[in-house]
Amino acid sequence: MLGTLCTLITALTYVDAVIVLTQTPAVHTVSTGQEVVLNCNIERDDGIAVRWYKQVPGGTPQYVVSFLGKDGSIIFGTGFSSTRFNSKASSNIDYQFIIKRAETGDSAVYYCLTWDSSANEEVFGPGTKLIVTSSSLSPPVLTVFPPSSAELQSNTATLVCLSILPSGSKGFADVSWVSGGSPVSSGISTSTAVQKPDQTFQISSYLAIQASDWNMDKVYTCKVSLGSQTSEKNIKKSNCHTE
Repeated sequence: MLGTLCTLITALTYVDAVIVLTQTPAVHTVSTGQEVVLNCNIERDDGIAVRWYKQVPGGTPQYVVSFLGKDGSIIFGTGFSSTRFNSKASSNIDYQFIIKRAETGDSAVYYCLTWDSSANEEVFGPGTKLIVTSSSLSPPVLTVFPPSSAELQSNTATLVCLSILPSGSKGFADVSWVSGGSPVSSGISTSTAVQKPDQTFQISSYLAIQASDWNMDKVYTCKVSLGSQTSEKNIKKSNCHTE
């Protein structure tokens, strides 16, 4: 009886699992007038519409367009039309949002959304940060700081990556950490972009690690991407003077 109950609970947990939406690329940079194609994979086909939303920093999300999976019809939100926007599906789980001719005002984060019928709730994707600029962007400037001696005494260590982004970036960037050639997936905390008086943007990313890993002289890399522009900076104990 207990085995049957456990099997049933496992089955129900699987059925109620929320689908995962994947959006690519994470950050996309284009020049004004270029076509933009943003992708959304919905993992499972429920025959439901996929909607796209636009959100500028500090603003309320705007409904842009829906693509109805059953009949392929398209519905636009207020202020958006087929003149510059479109949506389509390349398969029953792969959807695209298209801007035919990008303008600087299109710079924003774009989220796809669908309805998960098994979990009975709406699910958002992680978003794509779109940067539309009339000129070439300079790469991010990075500075990585080691942990302090006082912190190391508590057997913890925090690495700090300070990124300065050009004004044309709108503060959008993808920040990641790598250790020993492998992406780091935990212990990361990244701030939202803050605009400075010179109109550039600043982002701080923190990586919490074990003091023992730091003392083993492992190499850690902070990577910041603005679409096609990527900067990275390495840090390890033997190259630092910890205060």
